[in-house]
Amino acid sequence: MNAATSEPDLIVRREGAAGVIRLNRPKAINALTLEMTREFDRALIAFAADPQIALILVEGAGERGLCAGGDIVGLYHSAREGGDLGKVFWREEYIMNARIAAYPKPYVAFMDGLVMGGGVGIAGHGSHRIVTEKTKIAMPEVGIGFFPDVGGTWLLTRAPGEIGTYFGLTGEIMNGADAIHAKFADNFVPSVVWPDLREALTAAPAGATAAQVREIIARFSLAPDPGPAQQYQAEIDAAFGKDSIDEIVAALEQDGSEFAQAALKTLRIKSPTSLKVTLKLLRMARRAASLQECLVHEYRAALEVFASYDFVEGVRAAVIDKDRQPKWRPATIGEVTPDIVARYFVDRGADELKFPG
Repeated sequence: MNAATSEPDLIVRREGAAGVIRLNRPKAINALTLEMTREFDRALIAFAADPQIALILVEGAGERGLCAGGDIVGLYHSAREGGDLGKVFWREEYIMNARIAAYPKPYVAFMDGLVMGGGVGIAGHGSHRIVTEKTKIAMPEVGIGFFPDVGGTWLLTRAPGEIGTYFGLTGEIMNGADAIHAKFADNFVPSVVWPDLREALTAAPAGATAAQVREIIARFSLAPDPGPAQQYQAEIDAAFGKDSIDEIVAALEQDGSEFAQAALKTLRIKSPTSLKVTLKLLRMARRAASLQECLVHEYRAALEVFASYDFVEGVRAAVIDKDRQPKWRPATIGEVTPDIVARYFVDRGADELKFPG
């Protein structure tokens, strides 16, 4: 429950032909809790079965963003106490991510403001993804001892060239234009126009098709100028096309440009283990046949993350103490052995991620 407004943390309602799902924790930039995830999934199931609902409309309360990700503070405390919140939360979240990707009705996500981590999971797999001039999309998990999950490895490896590898390893922010270029979004709509587009979507006929919804959105869309990362596509491809972190670092050092030096500086403050695990997940995702296959790999790795030192330390430094000085173990890329990385990729037996039939 949102204490400030006495409203639920997730508002689910029908507006015209739209099934609206609004994340409603604006002070936390709508970070997802386990309860919100469960209610979100229940809403998807109910709306799919309702013949009066033509489309889904996902939005965030407040002015700061759609969703800042999962509730990592709760995960942090559970991990420290040896709890199982990560095991439960990520399983249910990943199943929901797969449901969104396969959703039978048009799924419109308004990706205004900050969209991070779990926010990408509820938006990036949708059929109609809208960004604005205020959009800031990121998967910065390597900075807290984690990796891009919620199907992020699938999305990142469907981006042109190595731009997905770049965003996954650095955790840098995509603006709206870069998100469209990286295939994380479909349309650019100025934020001042959103109320008019929203009204048009809720007024869509009950039997509106994906093509009709696309036409409605197109009427309000503009072509943005190229984003900053797109302009460095050649440099990104040259450095981030390597298959080891050591080779990527060496390529950036050899490049020597201002862009390469900035990327190097960013990589050097991330968890060395997370960098290696993320790169392996990305290369596996490139060969994967489906989003579900990637989610299975991510879930295996997430269970190891939850038991790791780096995750607790990373969240502590970023969110709890906010000193921004994590002490990673191992502390350097060279100390992260193949045996350490292998722990993140073992079959979990009875705990393997399985999707409903």
